[in-house]
Amino acid sequence: MITKHSHSTVYVLDQDRAKAFYTEKLGFEVRDDATLGNFRWLTVAPKTQPDACIILMALEPGPMMDQQACDMIRALLKKGVLGGGVLETDNCRRTYEELKAKGVEFFREPKEMPYGIEALFRDDSGNFYSMGERKG
Repeated sequence: MITKHSHSTVYVLDQDRAKAFYTEKLGFEVRDDATLGNFRWLTVAPKTQPDACIILMALEPGPMMDQQACDMIRALLKKGVLGGGVLETDNCRRTYEELKAKGVEFFREPKEMPYGIEALFRDDSGNFYSMGERKG
């Protein structure tokens, strides 16, 4: 029986740059940073969430992906059409201002939605995120 989802993968153009973005701008912590031969296992997560991680996966050919697939994903990242997921906050407008001051580029300011308040931004590789504050 599967008991939980622990990791999600986000493809990044440069792992060092992505590590700096997620830790210095978003305030995440590094959970794992290990080199296994030519492969780097790099995970980050919000400090308040001990049971889930985001894998910052380099776009390099390997056993799961050839060069053509890497090039296709790289093109989608550059277009900004790949979603990294939803990040929750207790105050969307305040967090928006904090992250904007750190250089995070939003393409939609906080907006009232049926499910709460939501803002949209992209990471340094082009993945978009919904940052939301739930209603209630």
